[in-house]
Amino acid sequence: MTNRFSFELKATDGKARTGVIQTPRGEVRTPAFMPVGTAATVKAMLPESVRATGADILLGNTYHLMLRPTAERIDRLGGLHKFMNWDRPILTDSGGFQVMSLAGLRKLTEKGVTFKSHIDGSKHELTPERSMEIQRLLGSDIVMCFDECPALPADRDRLTESMRLSMRWAQRSRDAFGDRPGHALFGIMQGGLEQDLREESAEALTSIGFDGYAVGGLAVGEGQAAMFDCLDYAPDFLPKDKPRYLMGVGKPDDIVGAVARGIDMMDCVLPSRSGRTGQVFTRRGVVNIKNARHADDPRPLDEDCTCPACTSYSRAYLHHVFRSNEMIAGMLLTWHNLHYFQEIMQGMRDAISAGTFEAWQAQFHAQRAQCDIDPL
Repeated sequence: MTNRFSFELKATDGKARTGVIQTPRGEVRTPAFMPVGTAATVKAMLPESVRATGADILLGNTYHLMLRPTAERIDRLGGLHKFMNWDRPILTDSGGFQVMSLAGLRKLTEKGVTFKSHIDGSKHELTPERSMEIQRLLGSDIVMCFDECPALPADRDRLTESMRLSMRWAQRSRDAFGDRPGHALFGIMQGGLEQDLREESAEALTSIGFDGYAVGGLAVGEGQAAMFDCLDYAPDFLPKDKPRYLMGVGKPDDIVGAVARGIDMMDCVLPSRSGRTGQVFTRRGVVNIKNARHADDPRPLDEDCTCPACTSYSRAYLHHVFRSNEMIAGMLLTWHNLHYFQEIMQGMRDAISAGTFEAWQAQFHAQRAQCDIDPL
């Protein structure tokens, strides 16, 4: 166990990479998928159940935690790890994306953002300095810079202005973060779908110097093709010896395509949100457990899956408890989804290490192309 943060690149296959992030709270194998614990919980899951799926690290949400129960309260209670009973690494986002999503409830200035809480309408201010303070109070292992994330599509002038503001905020975040051995600060690249703006952003971030780098401003409405076009070049602008994190992605196809383009870390609410709404991801496609076709089906969701939902319950049972609004439905379906996502990550890590990633990727897509997908 180390008392510092570090990243070791173990193997590459094309642009795909596998490695290990070392933190005082344990290692994170990359490529890594981070389940999202927005309000200090991965919905419908116990922390030990999340760990059992293969997750090495969770994501917490600065915006939601600063409003409720507040970072100060979590700090008084021993920090986020103790508070939510998760003793492994935690990455917290900066709150920027959520604040920018508030639209009419926020005001943006050079200093930061003032906004009204979606919970009770109370007024708050979030700046790079305050974001660093909140994440320090939470005790995050990986802290994200405060940035602005404009929705796409956006015109070039708007993207340029936003990116350069984010780079000024990145410097302020770096200054406010200070020297915290064992904790890491990641910068966030912006620039929309403009290649030269992405390059300018990467140059600004690397001149400041961070422990890792995120590709921000994607998965915000541009579609998969445009996202992949950007990822064909954006990760190449970032240092090879640091982790690369694609924020807010995504579906299994998105994840595999991102790793193929050089991404090391991802997060998304999709596995848990879909589980709670009856959408189940399997190696042969998507199952909508609400559909009547499953009412008399004795088969598991996925015969090759080793999660509790697949080894102990039938589709008929899962259909029944979901249609009956029983809590166990969301619990089991979320567990399966998270297990499947982590299975994808392990499969990619193994294939990259073996130099067979291209064949693994071809098999992944072929399997899904032959599936019988439920109408959603």
